[in-house]
Amino acid sequence: MCNKGRRQSPINVEPEKLLFDPYLRSLHIDKHKISGTLHNTGQSLVFRVEKDTKQHVNISSGPLAYRYQFEEIYFHYGTDNNQGSEHHIHGYSFPGEIQLYGFNKELYHNMSEAQHKAQGIVGISLMLQIGDTPNPELRIITSAFNKVLYKGSSTPIRHISLRSLLPNTEQYMTYEGSTTHPGCWESTVWIILNKPIYITKQELYALRKLMQGSEQTPKAPLGNNARPLQALHHRTVRTNIDFANTGVSKTLSCPTMYKDMYYKANRWTSEISARGRERGLPDIDSVFHSLP
Repeated sequence: MCNKGRRQSPINVEPEKLLFDPYLRSLHIDKHKISGTLHNTGQSLVFRVEKDTKQHVNISSGPLAYRYQFEEIYFHYGTDNNQGSEHHIHGYSFPGEIQLYGFNKELYHNMSEAQHKAQGIVGISLMLQIGDTPNPELRIITSAFNKVLYKGSSTPIRHISLRSLLPNTEQYMTYEGSTTHPGCWESTVWIILNKPIYITKQELYALRKLMQGSEQTPKAPLGNNARPLQALHHRTVRTNIDFANTGVSKTLSCPTMYKDMYYKANRWTSEISARGRERGLPDIDSVFHSLP
């Protein structure tokens, strides 16, 4: 499937390929906190929710027709700041990407069953950008990096809120794709949020100290664990990004997927960001913004 599939992930999201869909709803994630274990697998850094959790976190709405039960988080990052994320935005690779995975609890019993089936998996992509004010919920995880330095090591993570881990935006891009780890099952509804979350240089440095091997034979750093970009193969990438209609009643016109809506990817430099704020551009830290 990894070499022969036609709906593989990750992809490069191009602004001219985005299709505005007014029927896309806001994504909903349960607000209660969960606990789990952070693992260094030797290939990736993975957080898995406790198996005996009594109150699971559900992911629903947005582009999803079913409720999905959160199961795990994968961390992808580079050994330098010029690469790291699996999904690219207009050719740009962020320093890292966090992927939240859940399975369709209405149709399937667990992740193992769902990953082989249609509409089985949801993947939520959070881009990682370097900043001085890190995501507080992410800090709960980054503070444990020194306990998972080598392959096979793990440490408990207590009381983390997935909802608080997400950036403050209701805007996203979505497409039908695959898991990016081995198996590459084409059963994943991808949701790429339109704002990154922030990690400090110090936290990213600690992440890059994680190793693929044991303490005796550490091998290479765990980073640069992104799967290569995959062809889009005429798939549609839909979005609900529409800055022009912010605060405007949507009852004034009939919504349509064929609306004239054009998008531009923001450049990630402090110079451009400062200029954008002076000009009053909406949500300058967004990945994409719609053009008037």
